[in-house]
Amino acid sequence: MAASGGVDSMVLLSLLHRLAAKHRWKLTVAHFNHQLRGAKSKADERLTRESARRLKLPFVAGRGDVQGFARKGGLSVEMAARKLRHDFLAGTAKKLKIPAIALAHHADDQVELFFLRLLRGAGGEGLAGMKWRNPSPSAPKIRLARPLLDLSKAALQTFAAENKIAFSEDASNSSIDIQRNRIRHELIPLLTQHYQPALDRSVVRLMEVVGAEAEFVAHAAQEWLEGPRAQAFQDLPLALQRRIIRQQLIDLRLSPEFDLIERLRLDPGQKTAVSPVLTVLRDLAGVVHLHKLEPVRFNLQKRKLSLSPGGHSREASFGGLTLCWEIADDNGMGNACKNSRIEYFDADKVGTAVWLRCWQPGDRFQPIGTGSPRKLQDLFTNLKVPRDERRRRVVAVTGGGELFWVEGLRMAEKFKLDENTVRRLKWSWHRD
Repeated sequence: MAASGGVDSMVLLSLLHRLAAKHRWKLTVAHFNHQLRGAKSKADERLTRESARRLKLPFVAGRGDVQGFARKGGLSVEMAARKLRHDFLAGTAKKLKIPAIALAHHADDQVELFFLRLLRGAGGEGLAGMKWRNPSPSAPKIRLARPLLDLSKAALQTFAAENKIAFSEDASNSSIDIQRNRIRHELIPLLTQHYQPALDRSVVRLMEVVGAEAEFVAHAAQEWLEGPRAQAFQDLPLALQRRIIRQQLIDLRLSPEFDLIERLRLDPGQKTAVSPVLTVLRDLAGVVHLHKLEPVRFNLQKRKLSLSPGGHSREASFGGLTLCWEIADDNGMGNACKNSRIEYFDADKVGTAVWLRCWQPGDRFQPIGTGSPRKLQDLFTNLKVPRDERRRRVVAVTGGGELFWVEGLRMAEKFKLDENTVRRLKWSWHRD
């Protein structure tokens, strides 16, 4: 069993030891030192070691640099501690050929976990909370057991006092810098005092109901995925559609976020990027497919144009596009053009040397009417320009390296006509 030194685990150790002979259990006490509280962490290890020695039980201790692991993996300290602890417990169990690990989670932990996951936007499966028995997240063949889930911490404290069971208090449990502790010390007391005196019983009952329903939907989703499919995906209940997509995302080792599930559910055949190199889509049959993207190959070709004044129109071709331009000695501000393939620029702002090329990494562009330049990639994304098409879009760049025109976007703010314009550049184009 896992023993931290707190009242819950020390009570569990006492209870399991009392029942071991009757049920022919062979107990081993395992303690993981998170090294987060200095001398106090060492004292917890000594307490659990001494308790195991007094009960004549084998003892195994482990240690981990939780803070270093959290920084390296971009995790919270709580999540890093959980990962290292489960890895240690599962590793110890496999080494000693122990099939199950007893954990001392209790009813108060369940209620705190419910609100913690509720505030994070968890679904039914998450709100169901911890199970009495389930596989270890670090080794699925090792079973986790939680015998105290229906007992409150107050009951455990009373039992410890009546039976003179030594335990330690974790001072970090009172720190409201940790969200779980704020839920424990602020939110739950508030709800209990002002809204529902029997909050713990109500929440545990709700978790059981939600958990049972989530388990049923998960089972139905698995049956549908394994076939034969008597009902088409689009005819299935909404909850079942979501669960089927969610399960497939998990099987593909993708994060089953709600927004992603909804995009796949509502837009069959539409690819959705889940990483710089991966997209997913759902076909009409309800099956989710993962696709690897080909590396982006940018067209590095370019062509130089000389925009000399004189009133005569000139023409050039580049990238499947034919461009025409003409410079006139008037600002033409009163000549609005409704043709989407014609733009008018301030010729002197553009200059006489212009380069035509395709989109390249790092390009920034400020469409007319916007306050600052943005990445061209972001503009394409917002306009839902297909990935392959983006690389074919032609851009026009001034001699100073600024984009003044992008095929398919509005003209650039900096190069628009104004009351100071002397010469006007007429710019038109069409695809061959």
